[in-house]
Amino acid sequence: MALVPYDESTAVLPALAKLRESSAEFHFANHSVRLTQDWNRLGVAAVVWDAAVVLCMFMELGHVELKGKTAIELGAGTGLVGIVATLLGANVTITDRLPALEFLAANVHDNIPPSLEGAVKVSELSWGEGLEHYEAGAYDLVFGADIVYLEETFPALLRTLEHLSSERTIVLLSCRLRYERDERFLGLLKRKFDVQEVHYDAERDIHIYKATRTADRRDL
Repeated sequence: MALVPYDESTAVLPALAKLRESSAEFHFANHSVRLTQDWNRLGVAAVVWDAAVVLCMFMELGHVELKGKTAIELGAGTGLVGIVATLLGANVTITDRLPALEFLAANVHDNIPPSLEGAVKVSELSWGEGLEHYEAGAYDLVFGADIVYLEETFPALLRTLEHLSSERTIVLLSCRLRYERDERFLGLLKRKFDVQEVHYDAERDIHIYKATRTADRRDL
């Protein structure tokens, strides 16, 4: 979820300095990806977090099939995950809340080559709201990078994941477990999904969880 307060006291100072830079540059899928950052205007919605970088590395290594898949990214922020998924062959809807969309759309436009413009779109999605505008269970992949951190958003996030998912959907959540409440979210997720940790980046302290919906849990 974007546009929420972030406790700077929990972050390592060198990392904070990196977040304050006006841009961040990466190389994924044989492309240079240069993203504008704007902490002062949009806060956490407008910087690249380690969880997004680790998820992109995971995708680029081929741990998940992307070519021809229909994907959606939640709380996209700068759009790095959705951009890389598009470059790797997926058809991606990149979402965030309305105040972040102009910034997000500019990053997507600047980093998607003309040949792939039809494979990506930017769309407003506030978790738990307006879900009727997104076809239920229509996505092969749902991505979320560092979106599990505000407990008051957990019910809406869970409703959104349930709505977007079918039994064929793979949900990939990349996150740093900062607080006990983050573990509680995983417990809530396990009531509706089969959840397993599929990757851990020890250097960045980032976990990637894979969640899949099972038929016998759909109505629990």
